[in-house]
Amino acid sequence: MYYELLEDIAQESKIRDVNPAVKLILGLGCILICISSDGFLTPLAIALSISLITIVLGGINPRFYLKLLLIPLGFAIFSVLVIIFIRNSGDVIFSLDLFGLLTLTVTKGSINEGVLIFSRVFGGMCSLFFISLTTPATETFTLAKKCRIPDFIIELAMIVYRYIFILIEEAEMIYTAQLMRLGYGRKKGSIESFGMMSGALFINSWESGERLIGAMDARCYNGKFAMLGEQKAVFGSPLILSVLYLIVFLGVMFFTGDIDLYGGIIQ
Repeated sequence: MYYELLEDIAQESKIRDVNPAVKLILGLGCILICISSDGFLTPLAIALSISLITIVLGGINPRFYLKLLLIPLGFAIFSVLVIIFIRNSGDVIFSLDLFGLLTLTVTKGSINEGVLIFSRVFGGMCSLFFISLTTPATETFTLAKKCRIPDFIIELAMIVYRYIFILIEEAEMIYTAQLMRLGYGRKKGSIESFGMMSGALFINSWESGERLIGAMDARCYNGKFAMLGEQKAVFGSPLILSVLYLIVFLGVMFFTGDIDLYGGIIQ
């Protein structure tokens, strides 16, 4: 299951011991470069290179990484297709008349814009996966505390993050029990089973929250969670290499900003 593997893989990553600040600088820097690029080459180059870093240096299974990447890419492809047919600028490449009710037109400008948006999304997703697959959530929370983010935001995020997994586990157990009782054998039964599972999850989540409050009060909770964990120094070869990586792609973005599929500037 993806929800079980993401945190486990981050815990077992080969570059887990690298300071999370360095990995966040690299990942967020790549995202900013991707969304700022006026050309499609830079985001695609970042996507390929950061994926290699995640797979090779992070020790991530390539097949799992590709499967994980296909989920958001499917949504991105459909969104880009809509943009290609809606945005009309430049010379017409393809036109289709749908029974006289609607005309679908593809132009050079819409192709350029669609490719640019797709490359930005692709590069941003790969950069985000680099962070999530190499940095455990606990280290991210510790780093957030060091950055002086208000304690109530961090603690709320920790509780929400924890209960995401609890609810998923409960949903899986309920679904398995319903499946063994042929609860999803018919369409009507499937709807009823899904409704019963949703209601049970709502009640269980409410009761779990009440039990959590009682347990925290019993342990003299004073409004702050203990944040444990040691992190290596930020300054070092990983930071230098990350900064050099970002500088290189800033240069690539500057020199390839006006390049598109048809040799013109994207409007």
